[in-house]
Amino acid sequence: MKIITINILFKLDYWSQRRELLIAGIKAENPDIVALQEVSLSEDTAAWIAEQLNIPHIYKAVPKEVCNSDLPFGLAILSRYPIEKTAALNLEHQGRIAQYVQVKLDDNKSIVICNGHYYWYPGSHKKRNKQIQMMLNWLSEFSDTMPIISVGDFNGTPETSGIKLMKEKYQSAYQVFHGTEPEYTCPTMLDQISWKKRFRQFWRTLIFNKTWKRWKGTLDYIFINQHLQVKNCRVIFNQPAENNRYLYPSDHFGIVADLEIVDN
Repeated sequence: MKIITINILFKLDYWSQRRELLIAGIKAENPDIVALQEVSLSEDTAAWIAEQLNIPHIYKAVPKEVCNSDLPFGLAILSRYPIEKTAALNLEHQGRIAQYVQVKLDDNKSIVICNGHYYWYPGSHKKRNKQIQMMLNWLSEFSDTMPIISVGDFNGTPETSGIKLMKEKYQSAYQVFHGTEPEYTCPTMLDQISWKKRFRQFWRTLIFNKTWKRWKGTLDYIFINQHLQVKNCRVIFNQPAENNRYLYPSDHFGIVADLEIVDN
């Protein structure tokens, strides 16, 4: 089973160009599951992506319906496999939510995919830790024999307490395959597509961070439990458009993993 996770950026700046890169990149991977964060609710970008990919099953989680938040973006899981069960979780802070689907694979086995977008704060934060623990408790309600994947934009770099908490229960597919996490998954050069933004960002970074170097960090992950093994895992959407070195599908890279259920 092949799965992709990507924060597609809810802001619709350059969306008509970005979306073509996004669809081409997903089609090249031919995934079974696509987990999306920051799907625009006004544009319903999740439904458009599912239609372009001819993926028949979709479960969208909308903050307003889950935690009464007015955030303009939500989550979506697109699946080529039939969806047996869905649920969403109120993560209590910043209007954040998580979602999961339980899908039936071709061999009649079931698997759970959880998709989340967690508390934004530079470095470790107790509220992100709480959200991750809530998600872990939520998923622990499944049988010990259930294969589970937990993906998303965790908004925490590998050394932060929240990611360390996550790794007490799950393994990072990328780290399993490569021995380390990616150098970074955010940001791309998309936010510098105009020279005015590049100029403003340069001075903002110089003034507040005392350096001219842009911050880069790994925020995006595919985590797996003991019932899954990693056949391959890579960073994707990390190349710009051929005609514009600042145009990317999103401000995040994506992660793709080819996984296999194992009997433990």
